Amino acid sequence: MANFSTVSKFLLQGFAEVWELRVLLSILFLLIYLATLLGNFIIITVTTFDQNLHTPMYFFLRNLSILDTCYISVTVPNACINSLTNNRTISVAGCTMQVFFVFFCASVELIFLTIMAQDRYVAICQPLHYTVIMNHQFCVQSTVASLLTGIFFAAVQTGNTFRLSFCRSNVVNQFFCDIPSLLRLSCSDTFSSQLLLLMAVVGFAGGCFTFIVLSYVRIFLTVLKFPVKEEQGGKAFSTCLPHILVVSVFLSTGSVVYLKSSPSTEIIQNMILSVFYTIVPPFLNPIIYSLRNKQIKKAILKIFIQKHINT
Repeated sequence: MANFSTVSKFLLQGFAEVWELRVLLSILFLLIYLATLLGNFIIITVTTFDQNLHTPMYFFLRNLSILDTCYISVTVPNACINSLTNNRTISVAGCTMQVFFVFFCASVELIFLTIMAQDRYVAICQPLHYTVIMNHQFCVQSTVASLLTGIFFAAVQTGNTFRLSFCRSNVVNQFFCDIPSLLRLSCSDTFSSQLLLLMAVVGFAGGCFTFIVLSYVRIFLTVLKFPVKEEQGGKAFSTCLPHILVVSVFLSTGSVVYLKSSPSTEIIQNMILSVFYTIVPPFLNPIIYSLRNKQIKKAILKIFIQKHINT
């Protein structure tokens, strides 16, 4: 990487300028963070210890919960501490690591959501071939491939961003370090970086979204053939619609932030949009995918009863 010119540290934006509002938002995001950790920890625990949940769907759900725990931990704790202490400084190395892990987690999250859409498609549209297609070997290999792909994309985007020189300002107009905000601070030619970012969002994210949409279109077409009162049809819709909602919010807000060259007058708007692709998905995923699930509820109750008996 090239040198960083005159910038040796960056200054992040707080949640608000007014102290009372900053404290209120910090507490709110901290509570969301703790609720996210609790929800994902419950999912990880029950899908690990309950033998009935050792299926491909819950395998990916456990992986998603582990990833979401890491994803939200990259941004929220540091942002809350900075806002409460009014210490907005972050080192160049710290900023680099934050950019890498945010992009890594976002990329892997999108791949996991895509694989989960494929899992639902096979389960509903090809139930007789489910155990053959979604076997343990496929689950492990796809997980490893997802992690390696995320590392590759994150390394390329992070390296391409921090090879630039930053000499205009060191104030990042965001509550965490992200690539769009850093590109606006660079005094180098950012065309290649912006082009690479565009290719990643349109090519990679757009490809995953297209695959997810096609999977659910085929699911809905199959479900429409079911009898009106058949339980499986309603269950399929109740499972797939929240999945589409999370994916849509995640991709739409992330795409707006990463593709739109926003002036500094839209800082608040960009920060709000960033919340919807960095904080909201990890918070909603446990609720949408698991805590509404009867098998998860039974597993939680079973573990709780066993622990109560043992004590």
